[in-house]
Amino acid sequence: MRSLLIRAVSLLALVLAAPSPTPAQVAQGKTKDPARLRLYVLDCGTIYVADPARFQIKREQLAAINLAVACYLIVHPKGSLMWDVGAVPDSAWSPTNGPVRYPLVLVDSQRREVTVRAPLGAQLASAGFRPDQVTYLALSHYHYDHTANANLFARATWLVRPVERGAMFASPPPGVTLPATYGALRRSKVELIRSEDHDVFGDGTVVIRSAPGHTPGHQMLILKLVQTGTVVLSGDLYHYPEELTLDRVPTFEFDSTATRAARVALQAFLKRTGAKLWIQHDLTANAALRKAPAFYQ
Repeated sequence: MRSLLIRAVSLLALVLAAPSPTPAQVAQGKTKDPARLRLYVLDCGTIYVADPARFQIKREQLAAINLAVACYLIVHPKGSLMWDVGAVPDSAWSPTNGPVRYPLVLVDSQRREVTVRAPLGAQLASAGFRPDQVTYLALSHYHYDHTANANLFARATWLVRPVERGAMFASPPPGVTLPATYGALRRSKVELIRSEDHDVFGDGTVVIRSAPGHTPGHQMLILKLVQTGTVVLSGDLYHYPEELTLDRVPTFEFDSTATRAARVALQAFLKRTGAKLWIQHDLTANAALRKAPAFYQ
């Protein structure tokens, strides 16, 4: 009994001696509290835009013409969610000492150039994850710059709206896509989303919300973070921050009227809740976000 008491006292002393996280560590997202939601931002490249005409915006109206490609890992006490997976598959290029500018030819023969700097898999590893350890995969929509590494997450449960899944595997496939990058999802476990809001972990902290228009089943992600506050990852509801005032939509929308309606609904939500809007393609705003292995809580 005496030896057990001594061991218990020793253990308590070790716990009390463990340093508490400093305010700086908390601010930089370096403390991993497993009981809290964490958001990791991953750098999935930059899309080179020679002419923004397809967004119905003039070059001189934009502060930054190129588009960021952001991917996100959300870690919850009950599991993890990968939201959007980049524009260039990890398997298509090899990292060098500097950025790699990679050319792409889409299914509809459109050409794009994307600069990539670090593989998605390596960035996940820096956060302590492998793709096969991720619980859920959700894509804001099926365009090429959001699906590139989807095949890496074929073991995850895919959260998708029926209309979006149907379009992805239609023949012929929709434009602005690279179907080979998500072909393995045909064999994935699927959880079909049939409601406007889908509460991923059942506690209201990670909610996928319908925002159709850009594609038939386009969706956004709403995160309720303890320190950062409520954040909306808006998919491609907007590409440039200037769209907030210019009221322009891309020429390649599936339904531009629906897109405008989804924007109105989002703006009402932001005003009502005080949530922060993160435009995923906003180059300047994305550059300012801390990247994995740092995170937001």
